[in-house]
Amino acid sequence: MDQQHLFQKLLHGGKIGVSGDMRADSPGHSAQYGSYTLMHLDSNCIIDLQLVQSNEVGGSYHMEKEGLKRCLDLLDSNGLEVDYIVTDRHPQIQKYLRERSITHFYDVWHFEKGLSKKLDKVAQNKDCGVLKKWLRSIKNHVYWSATSSTSGPEKVAKWTSIVNHIQNVHLHENPLFPKCQHPDRVSRDPSKWFKPVALYKVEKILVNKRVVKDVEKLSHHYQTSSLEAFHNLILPTAAWLIYIISKLFCHFSLQLYFCRLYLAAMHYNENADREQATTSAGQPVFKVVFPKSRKGEVTARPVKTDPTYKYVEELMRLVFEAVFEDPTPFVEVLKSIPIPKDLASEHERPSKEEVVARHVSRFVQGTVGTLHTMHPDPETAGVSGVQYTMGLPP
Repeated sequence: MDQQHLFQKLLHGGKIGVSGDMRADSPGHSAQYGSYTLMHLDSNCIIDLQLVQSNEVGGSYHMEKEGLKRCLDLLDSNGLEVDYIVTDRHPQIQKYLRERSITHFYDVWHFEKGLSKKLDKVAQNKDCGVLKKWLRSIKNHVYWSATSSTSGPEKVAKWTSIVNHIQNVHLHENPLFPKCQHPDRVSRDPSKWFKPVALYKVEKILVNKRVVKDVEKLSHHYQTSSLEAFHNLILPTAAWLIYIISKLFCHFSLQLYFCRLYLAAMHYNENADREQATTSAGQPVFKVVFPKSRKGEVTARPVKTDPTYKYVEELMRLVFEAVFEDPTPFVEVLKSIPIPKDLASEHERPSKEEVVARHVSRFVQGTVGTLHTMHPDPETAGVSGVQYTMGLPP
């Protein structure tokens, strides 16, 4: 189903709930491209992709906001109204969605990941050893507080109750959650409860002002896990088909990147709702994995049925029956895609001879007791070459 048909189908359902996230083409803060993906949560389908180059927005940090803006503008232009959106806690995204008056929920996994890093660090302290026993329970409490609640204040009430719980206190002052829901029991191990020093350090992390504010906006229904799965699909997607398309039409890396994203989206949308595979006896199939996030812990993961590739057949039919017959309209569409300037075009390019003349290896110039000849500096008049010896001062 192409994008316009998907939009027409969504128009009949009223307001839509979406999730969004950006994937950078390289780790760190120096990415050239950022692809922003918008997913319709009820149907689990990718409904839009936007590719942003860093020099379009003044740096890679701003690419995520620009990608989201383009996605939402496209939905508006097609008459689709967003009811709510689930994303990570990117500060620019928070502010932008407030300005557009769109309800914003935070993905629980991203929140828990950031919180767990801080707790792991505190657990290394000698006086906070008890925290190591509680790390898994605290992580589970994050998910339970979000998914078992229907309002922000209820999420906060359940979340803040953990400060009492880790002290073996199970009655709480908040009327929205006055008592822990686990059965009453008498503790036989008093050492598992938090003492004042450890409690003080952990409480600063668990119930500080920012954390409580973010807990109130955690998504209680949909998350961005499907988007993460789609991002993992982008790299290995149909490399041979990308190669063919790039040889036929593409002369810019940006267009090639678009091809990769669209192929990944078509593959995902066709196979998003695959069922779990079963054995000949009808038993569900699982595989044993060691997730990196679990740090060596083993877990079972459902095995899905084999993917299908009907979209490849449709693309090949389009190529042989339409593109080869008259490639002009397809080439024109590709040419209509705005191509930003290369990153290097923003800087003045000196001549090759000038760059070579200034080149001195950092390893060679640091060798002790070695004689070198410096190339002339074009800005230093009357100097044809300087000999110097690297060594200890006299």
